[in-house]
Amino acid sequence: MAQDSADPPPVPPAEPDAADCCGEGCVHCVYDVYADALERYQAALAAWRVRHS
Repeated sequence: MAQDSADPPPVPPAEPDAADCCGEGCVHCVYDVYADALERYQAALAAWRVRHS
């Protein structure tokens, strides 16, 4: 699969380090934010793959 420089593949989000979480059960924990970003990345990657198949 050749890459198109005008439509590069999406970049996965950086996984948070264990030290990034305070462990106090925050409503928007860094792991929750990461999970949301990972879902958006997976959807974007699937759409990108369709465009490049």
